[in-house]
Amino acid sequence: MLPIFLIGYMGSGKTTLGRGVEARAHKTFIDLDEYIEEQTGMTVKEIFAQKGEEGFRLIERDYLRKLALTEDTLIACGGGTPCFFNNIDIMNRRGVTVWLDASVDRLHERLSQARSKRPLIANLDDEQLRAFIIDSLSKRNPYYSRAAHRFDADLLDNEEQLASSVNLFIERFL
Repeated sequence: MLPIFLIGYMGSGKTTLGRGVEARAHKTFIDLDEYIEEQTGMTVKEIFAQKGEEGFRLIERDYLRKLALTEDTLIACGGGTPCFFNNIDIMNRRGVTVWLDASVDRLHERLSQARSKRPLIANLDDEQLRAFIIDSLSKRNPYYSRAAHRFDADLLDNEEQLASSVNLFIERFL
């Protein structure tokens, strides 16, 4: 089976859903950012600090291409992954792309709770965070919308919602 690429904005639930599917369907799950950290021995934050965003995006592209050659894997991509180089084309050619589409309200709720873990938004107040999400989505949605499939990611916030979403994802894509 070809790899399945989960794409979508930060906080859309790519890792949460991916780990849920892995546990329920015994599918190999790989978080691209975690994979990059393991392979390089540096955190994403350290890579950004040392090489800048362009340097990180080049590394990200190279590891995405490597993972695109895998079989029977579920890969959670970073929120910006599809938006650089021809990454969305690579994913669409080599596997199945699924856009985890979450509403601005849900993204705002999730990201405001996890703000400290995300350097891009750590210093934004609630109003700034909402504006940041809206602005970012306006730039990224044209890339996300090129995914082969779209999956509602608003219902991943408790065990019951996650279990239901995992089952629906398995029915649709596995």
